Amino acid sequence: MTVRIIEKTAEKITICDLMDSVKTNPRIIECGAIFSFEGIVRGKESNKNTTTMDLTTPDLKETEKELVDIVNNIQDKHGVIEIAVVHYIGKFKPGDQLFLTVVAGAHRHETKAALNDVIERVKYELDFKKEEHTDSGTNIIMSGG
Repeated sequence: MTVRIIEKTAEKITICDLMDSVKTNPRIIECGAIFSFEGIVRGKESNKNTTTMDLTTPDLKETEKELVDIVNNIQDKHGVIEIAVVHYIGKFKPGDQLFLTVVAGAHRHETKAALNDVIERVKYELDFKKEEHTDSGTNIIMSGG
């Protein structure tokens, strides 16, 4: 299982790397579905243009532990075979990858539901601070934003 929070500049992991990682699970032969999600930094919204974004967490090890707990909980809840997650922290510009997840399961319904749970729970439960630097100032969004 790959579950990591890493500095953007420390290592480059792609969605393809996570796909390959999930496929090394010996139980992959039980799977009939693999879903993936790549969250990127949005640069344009109706009322602002983001030029850069800083994403931090006050305690990297604790936040990563919470991420592992979320993944384990979702894997148990949905009965999927494998979940891989990488969340980057650091300084980003529009279009940069920020959050990657891949879920493999026996059937599409539970696999897709597990993917959705990973996306939503990471967004709303982990302790991140996001500073969006826009053409109209800086917006600070705490976890759950």
